[in-house]
Amino acid sequence: MGDDDFGISPDMLIYVAQEIKSIVDLGVQIGIIVGGGNFFRGVAATAYGMERASADHMGMLATVINSLALQNALEKNDLETRVQTAISMHEVAEPYILRRAIRHLERGRVVIFGAGTGNPYFTTDTAAVLRAQEIHAEILLKATKVDGLYDSDPVVNKDARIIKKTSYMEVLEKQLRVMDMTAISLAMDNQLPLAVFKLKTKGNIKAVVCGEDIGTHIS
Repeated sequence: MGDDDFGISPDMLIYVAQEIKSIVDLGVQIGIIVGGGNFFRGVAATAYGMERASADHMGMLATVINSLALQNALEKNDLETRVQTAISMHEVAEPYILRRAIRHLERGRVVIFGAGTGNPYFTTDTAAVLRAQEIHAEILLKATKVDGLYDSDPVVNKDARIIKKTSYMEVLEKQLRVMDMTAISLAMDNQLPLAVFKLKTKGNIKAVVCGEDIGTHIS
């Protein structure tokens, strides 16, 4: 949603598409998972009495809206793109089929994975780690609002220190809320490296892919 309060910011959509294009042009195979919090956040909805499974399904559908918007923006940048969803909706996207996703990646297409895992009680973070494992990704990049992982909340504590490198176990033990604990545990079990960095800094995605010391690396 960029700097808006709700929905999709056209400027942010164009920016993200161009950032993704910068790494596709390097020949990198890329799968993407987007959240849905700009429309609906399932966990928040449970706070005012909505049943968790219903709220999570609504959140999953919100991710599909974002996936289709991103697909359109990428195609306007001449990138061949496919959206695959964990919840079947054949009129708007392909169903998630692992081997088909891998074929798309091998053909240079960007694959956007929508609707999370298709199951309630699992976050978009967990879906990202799951899909990364399934397609044998070399690394999972988490593009977020902050420069990386801090030892305390940088919004509250001006002396918060950025952590450049850390381990899965330290994240779990100190409950450093960079991703939910299920996602971190799954990444640890399968030795999937994670990189956390700020999305709004132009060139960051390309810099991380090219091995520059950007953000926080978890391994």
